[in-house]
Amino acid sequence: MSGLPGENHLGPVLDTLCPMHAVLDATGQVIHLGPTLKKLFADRNLNGARFTDLFEIRRPRVGPTMDDLRRIAHGKLHLRLRDAPCTELKGVLVPLPETGDFGVLGGAIVNLSFGISVTDAVRDFSLTSADFAPTDLTVEMLYLIEAKSAVVAASRKLNLQLQGAKIAAEEQAFTDTLTGLKNRRAMDLVLRRLILSGQNFALMNLDLDYFKAVNDNFGHAAGDHVLQHVARVMVEEIRREDTIIRTGGDEFVLVLTQKVDRHAVAEIARRLIERLEQPISFGGHECRISASVGATLSCRYSDPDLSMLHEDADCALYAAKGRGRGCFVLYHAALRSGSGQAGELPERRVDD
Repeated sequence: MSGLPGENHLGPVLDTLCPMHAVLDATGQVIHLGPTLKKLFADRNLNGARFTDLFEIRRPRVGPTMDDLRRIAHGKLHLRLRDAPCTELKGVLVPLPETGDFGVLGGAIVNLSFGISVTDAVRDFSLTSADFAPTDLTVEMLYLIEAKSAVVAASRKLNLQLQGAKIAAEEQAFTDTLTGLKNRRAMDLVLRRLILSGQNFALMNLDLDYFKAVNDNFGHAAGDHVLQHVARVMVEEIRREDTIIRTGGDEFVLVLTQKVDRHAVAEIARRLIERLEQPISFGGHECRISASVGATLSCRYSDPDLSMLHEDADCALYAAKGRGRGCFVLYHAALRSGSGQAGELPERRVDD
């Protein structure tokens, strides 16, 4: 690229007013590029390059010769770089006077702009405000885009914070603060969802035995410690798909949804009772508790009813307590008829 003849007076003017212009000679060869346009070809040798070697004219369709280019003079051009990143541009071609007043006979000047691809171009070619003409509104547009991006980013951050706060509030509303387990509100939602879906599940009620003695002998701090220990044991013993609820005081409910036949439920109850009977250390003392467990299976009911499930699980729990604590009873109809009253059932036998 030899440079623009007479550019000692014209070149600096065009470079300032139109930093993205190209001057072509009569053969279509590029003899001068504005400073910003040069940045787009920083790694390319432009000597002898023709305009159509550097740019693909997408609209209007035109041939590669200078005569072809002259035929689209003064009209809007849609172009893109032939080299990556193939930036889209717009432009206009103006033939130079045949008099040679600009030092070029039969040539042309093409002035280009990025249009809507300006933000990509700024990033791809590391452009700054100095790369645009002083009167170019692109700079103001970039500031507006940057300001809008900042506002959008701040808004997105605020929305995420609000969403996080909402999720935290919802989680808190369904969580027992002492143990981190679900609370009664969460239990109602879980059970209603399971009943509506028709999925089989087991409803297990668990009350701690001798918990009052812990509070009376060692204080409420010891009681809180025991409740937190019980929660950890339950989390360790049941499956992730199941739900543990603290309904209040020393009362818990477990909703089991995987492999809920009577043998699996009895095995879970056995493990829980066994672990909860192990001494719990607190403040140099050993706190001793146990657990009574009663359960019912949703598959027993042709049309499961939430209140009936709770009543039957409570009935089984009452029977377990009547057997001397540390026991598990699975609900069966005889519990209501009286033939399965506490004391008639061997300890820790699964009744069905």
